Amino acid sequence: MNQLGPTSVVAALKERICSTLEQRISFRDYMEICLYQDVVGYYRKDLIKIGKQGDFYTSSSIGTVMGEMVATFLYNHLRAQFNLFPPIEIVEWGGGNGRMALQLLNEMKRAAPDVYDMLTYTLVESSAYHRQLQQDSLVEHVERIRFLDEAAWLNEPPCNNVYVLANELLDAFPIHRLQYKDQTFHESYVIWQEQEPCWQESWLPLQPGRILDYLNTLEVQWQEGQISELNLEAVDWYVRLSNRMLSGCVITIDYGDVEEELYATHRHQGTLMCYRKHEAHDNPFIDPGEQDITAHVNFSLCQEAAVSAGFESFVFQTQRQFLVEQGILEKLQNHFDPNPFSEVSKRNRSIRQLLISDGMSELFKVFIAIKKGEPA
Repeated sequence: MNQLGPTSVVAALKERICSTLEQRISFRDYMEICLYQDVVGYYRKDLIKIGKQGDFYTSSSIGTVMGEMVATFLYNHLRAQFNLFPPIEIVEWGGGNGRMALQLLNEMKRAAPDVYDMLTYTLVESSAYHRQLQQDSLVEHVERIRFLDEAAWLNEPPCNNVYVLANELLDAFPIHRLQYKDQTFHESYVIWQEQEPCWQESWLPLQPGRILDYLNTLEVQWQEGQISELNLEAVDWYVRLSNRMLSGCVITIDYGDVEEELYATHRHQGTLMCYRKHEAHDNPFIDPGEQDITAHVNFSLCQEAAVSAGFESFVFQTQRQFLVEQGILEKLQNHFDPNPFSEVSKRNRSIRQLLISDGMSELFKVFIAIKKGEPA
């Protein structure tokens, strides 16, 4: 435990609030502390978060198919450009327990050993707990992998053939929480009420600046009291990546949609959700630091950010479309297996779970921003 810092998220929040003149912090800062405060934040603590024993599932926790399909995409993308594969770097951002990396590397080693022999797999991870899980999972690929924090990777010279993978990363970036009322935009702030005691949300008129500039560009018929979110961290992330990449692509897999859907009237309360022990609710002020806090990714904003940052083209599709294009249906084994616990049965179930239209297959999107670089 860091003896010099707060011993809990609650202590960190109170400390930050008390350090301000106004005795409040923005919801964006509240969310950042809850999730990323060193040692004690939700994503920093030694706590299982993914799978049956955790708080939520990810696509890579459903069988091994997701990582295999990403490997297939990368191989096909490279094969379309090169006869002889050059050195490439795959960079996974926030790789959690390492399952996606393991699936991808296993499939690449099996199906494309010529690519596998030329790749370096970098895991950008700031959590010591998750880094240890990744090291334990990837022992058999130790010669191909390395671990860096964000600053160290970004400080390396720009390179060609860099392929960044972000699986359910952007939805957990801290967001600005906004509300339209009395024909004016307001931003959410958090204060601590010692008398109650409780956290209290306070809405203050939005000041001129980057957030208001963005909101004024939207063609949205805002409803009185409508709440929305803005993820500026995602915009800045694409800029940082572009500066580090001469060519390659960024593959973002996450739940979200385009602006027309995210700011539609039926989303009057926004998209912010919290997850704990596989139960979902919309109150981020319960047990700060003990639950996941997320918001749908605005892929329209991501597309604009990527193009502005220098990516030349992009692909945007549902997870289902992506998986079908990469050949997932060919992995379904059609023969009848009476044993529901056999490997064939479990694999078929995981494929169907990734494809069913009322599940993550339509809600989840795949956004691929491509940077072609200078011709040789």
